[in-house]
Amino acid sequence: MKRLVKHLCLSLSILTLMPLQAGAANGNDDSEPFDWTPVMEAIILVESEGNPNAVSGNSVGVMQITPILVRECNNILKSRGSEKRYTLADRYDIGKSKEMFLLIQSQYNKTNNVERAIRSWNGGPKYSVRATDRYYKKVLRRMK
Repeated sequence: MKRLVKHLCLSLSILTLMPLQAGAANGNDDSEPFDWTPVMEAIILVESEGNPNAVSGNSVGVMQITPILVRECNNILKSRGSEKRYTLADRYDIGKSKEMFLLIQSQYNKTNNVERAIRSWNGGPKYSVRATDRYYKKVLRRMK
């Protein structure tokens, strides 16, 4: 029963993110939106095993989001003229965590490069391949 509820919540979260995924497409209006779902799900498993209440230092939630990432998301939204803003509490919300991931990808990974997405989630936009290699391999294993 718990598993069914978990899958239902996950499905609803994904459905609410569909409009955001369209914004993260390749920039071609006639192309299909890029599907980040497998990457996000693998990152969630590596980061927190799916626990929305996971805490490790100042990283929290299923995707282990830091206050710096929340601030960066808000800066991106502001620069795009959006009135929307994220709070630190939003890091505990699976749907909003995924929205922040998609927003970061739309800003720093316009080519939708999966390797870049995984490594930058761990090491930031100026990640080191060497420093993020172990994390990258863990996420790839979870995607298969």
